[in-house]
Amino acid sequence: MVSRIHKRTAMYRNLQLLRSIRYSHSRPKASVLLDVSNYIQCLKKKLQELNQLTVATAWKNADYDPMPKLEVETQEEGFVIKVLSQRSCQGLLVFILEAFEELGLDVLQARVSCADSFSLEALGNKENNEDSNPLDAQLVEQVVSQAIQNWREVSHI
Repeated sequence: MVSRIHKRTAMYRNLQLLRSIRYSHSRPKASVLLDVSNYIQCLKKKLQELNQLTVATAWKNADYDPMPKLEVETQEEGFVIKVLSQRSCQGLLVFILEAFEELGLDVLQARVSCADSFSLEALGNKENNEDSNPLDAQLVEQVVSQAIQNWREVSHI
């Protein structure tokens, strides 16, 4: 007898809670349950739409700046290498410096920013070795581009 009263009281409290969620004043339990069920379906639909919007936005942002821009200019002292990206590129600087080392470039001056976006401007010239081949801007651009591509593969971008 007491257990039946406890169950009925608990069910009444749960029904009141469901009514308060939807501000329903319906008396029959079936009406309240139907109203709450419809409300839950509506919330699920809204959540699904928001998830689709989030995924679409993420894809749009990923496609916005897929790869850093590279520019190589020849100057009297050597080469000016500029790498720009609108997003931070964690680890890219290491790959670019390894490319400079591979080319045998001495970096005479450099400016780098990796905070919110990535920006590198470096002035480099060829090390003085008689046995090495002369560098041209096209070769420097090719090697640095390959370094950026290697970084991209490692970073899964």
